[in-house]
Amino acid sequence: MEQQFKIVIADHTHQDFAQIICDEMEASAKARGTGIAKRSPDYIKEKMREGKAVIAFTEAGFWAGFCYIETWSHGEYVANSGLIVAPEFRKSGLARQIKRKVFDLSRKTYPEAKIFGLTTGLAVMKINSELGYEPVTYSELTQDEAFWAGCKSCVNYEILTSKERKICMCTAMLYDPKDHYEPEETTRDFKKHSKLYERFMRIKQSRLLAPFRKKEHKGAKSLFHIFFNL
Repeated sequence: MEQQFKIVIADHTHQDFAQIICDEMEASAKARGTGIAKRSPDYIKEKMREGKAVIAFTEAGFWAGFCYIETWSHGEYVANSGLIVAPEFRKSGLARQIKRKVFDLSRKTYPEAKIFGLTTGLAVMKINSELGYEPVTYSELTQDEAFWAGCKSCVNYEILTSKERKICMCTAMLYDPKDHYEPEETTRDFKKHSKLYERFMRIKQSRLLAPFRKKEHKGAKSLFHIFFNL
């Protein structure tokens, strides 16, 4: 029987799950070998109290997933951050359900804001595309210093700063309520170019993790020009 989940807007009654959520975020990042902007349990609790997070449970009441909202540039930008699904419920479709719930909450709470995200995963890129997000350059994201300061705890922060915040291991995606394609169009585009995105992400990681390489691969350079105009 397919697992069913209950996804709700988090509140003060869910604060006991904050430490579990933070621990799982860190463990997941280590398992993937990627960086993560760390958040404290107190920060997660604050998001819950503010009604700026969603939390998922199984029908039996076990914690299953989480995601929260952050705002930048005086509410002009919104980020759906910290998406995490408990290991035993991954590949169940729960991540997609959580993303939809927090996206809808963001649109309702900040209807004029641009919603963006940074991800190292192709699966999250696919989910974002289904919501109407598009891949963008870092220059189209918030330039709020507080946002970028949150990346300091990420293992890839040195890469970010060395590239003057123009590019890093993460791929940036944006939903602009005033200028966006419909989800059907962005989903179709993602499916059409998914292999190219995957190849690009591999090349990007190879380049950024080899800062002392003197010669750039010609094919890698062309892909960077296609996506980031570098």
